[in-house]
Amino acid sequence: MTVQEIKQRFGIIGNSPLLNRAIDIANQVSPTDISVLITGESGSGKEAFSHIIHQLSPRKHGPFIAVNCGAIPEGTIDSELFGHEKGAYTGAVGERKGYFETVNGGTIFLDEIGEMPLGTQARLLRVLESGQFIRVGSSKVEKSNVRVIAATNVDVYEAVKAGKFREDLYYRLNTVPLRIPPLRDRKEDVYLLFRKFSADFTDKYRSPALQLDEGAQQVLTNYTWPGNVRQLKNIAEQLAVLERDRTITAATLLTYIPHEAGRSNLPMRLDNQPREDFSERDILYKVLFDMKRDMVELKKLVAEIIEHGGAAGNYTPNTQTLSQLYHDIELPARQEAQFTIQQPVVNNHSNNNINGNDSMITPHAEEVEESLSLVEKESDLIRKALKKHKGKRKLAANELGISERTLYRKIKELNL
Repeated sequence: MTVQEIKQRFGIIGNSPLLNRAIDIANQVSPTDISVLITGESGSGKEAFSHIIHQLSPRKHGPFIAVNCGAIPEGTIDSELFGHEKGAYTGAVGERKGYFETVNGGTIFLDEIGEMPLGTQARLLRVLESGQFIRVGSSKVEKSNVRVIAATNVDVYEAVKAGKFREDLYYRLNTVPLRIPPLRDRKEDVYLLFRKFSADFTDKYRSPALQLDEGAQQVLTNYTWPGNVRQLKNIAEQLAVLERDRTITAATLLTYIPHEAGRSNLPMRLDNQPREDFSERDILYKVLFDMKRDMVELKKLVAEIIEHGGAAGNYTPNTQTLSQLYHDIELPARQEAQFTIQQPVVNNHSNNNINGNDSMITPHAEEVEESLSLVEKESDLIRKALKKHKGKRKLAANELGISERTLYRKIKELNL
């Protein structure tokens, strides 16, 4: 079949060279039984190409099943694909055939294969190489004649380098790579697809046809379409249902397109700024190192305050440090790094008239080292409790939160 005939048969819209190339590869690989790995962004139409390959193959009369590997829990995916025996695990009340057994003679489409667990990948590799598999909980080898078409929207080769995907399975599946182009690379097809979708939805909902003015067509074509064909179809349906004015302008269309429409989804490097690629661990280390540096600077500052007694004018060299630590606080121009420790003020009436001046004397507070002995603290508390309750030991014991017997023992031990 020619590319144009395949488009007509399967309802494919578009004239992009990249799209035509993908259809041509699917057409050439269909008569064979080799595995195909379809790559492309989400919503670009990977599953449609799996149907094309199956319908144009000798297995077209056999069963076809599409399995989303990312939607099956890791604990049950082996059972889903290869089946299980009765009692193989909790809840396995009977034996069950897997997809590879039920689709024998047909085609199985494994979507999002990049999400498949490593253990299941090893089982799949065995099926691809020899057609053999073993049910979960069984020791009997089963045979299956199934063609596998896989698809993913992630870079599988990068997953291989990261250890998340088996390298041998990657090369076994990637016998014929088939890349589906994103919609942003098929700008000439965007308006054609919109017309097809809008016509389908207006017929479905029995509403008047939609028309785009020139401005709306430009917006439609220049948008990057991160959701690809699926997103375009969704917007066409919204317009067909919600808009009363059937002539769509650019302003109207922009209300249905996300705000990042004018931005590119591609990464961009700024020439004037150094490029920094940090993993989550690197970012955490950087934050911890910054916190450690700030703590060291703060300790130095506190040590200087204690050494100089809090006198003003001794911290000018630390202005830059303070500005870095407290950049959100606007300090005075000449005193942004000055601190004053307030000492207790004592009125000394006997010295008020010395030299004819009324003055307030601020004595230097003498720092007395406090004892940290637990025995002394305990003795002091017991004495205070006995004094408070006038020697009544029962009341003192209740005040201290201990038994009267324990209080007797403490008095004896501490010689009170």
